[in-house]
Amino acid sequence: MAVTVSLCSGSQEVNPVYLQQLRELDIPEEAAKQALLHTRNVSAEEAAMYYFNKLENEEEGDDDLMFKMVFVVNMDLAMGVGKLAAQVGHAAVGLYQALQEKNSWREMTLLKHHNDVWAKKVVVQGTNMAHLLELQALAMSLSLPTYLVQDAGRTQVEAGSRTVLAIVGEEEMVNNVTGSLKLL
Repeated sequence: MAVTVSLCSGSQEVNPVYLQQLRELDIPEEAAKQALLHTRNVSAEEAAMYYFNKLENEEEGDDDLMFKMVFVVNMDLAMGVGKLAAQVGHAAVGLYQALQEKNSWREMTLLKHHNDVWAKKVVVQGTNMAHLLELQALAMSLSLPTYLVQDAGRTQVEAGSRTVLAIVGEEEMVNNVTGSLKLL
């Protein structure tokens, strides 16, 4: 029987055997579930290492914890430079507003560190709408907050076109989703 955990984007299953092993290490249940999700249920050992490393970083004041915001542009659309810049702006604002509406510890941490650690912002190339949706699904499976811009269709692209995907989170986790994409 799998344990289902509710996340900002839906639900994910964690391995109940690994969860029990983590609980035997006195790791709180919710933290154990999050560690399993972040390590993709590879093993209890991987999740424990993730948990204790994260705990160590928190005790040190999170000075080494780096966050990153990535904007994946739908290159299948014929957007001019100004349109593209506006769409990236919409993605940044939309993601920030979505984070403000969340009440979980993770999202609140992202907001708290906004000015200090979101210095890294990267714009990369996505192939098409299907690619953006695939990346969004992967990011959401890793509990990374996302925002997908859907254009109103008043200028260069059709209404409903998905133009830019924004993803934010711990740099290493975001790189798992977008690290192989080319810079714009």
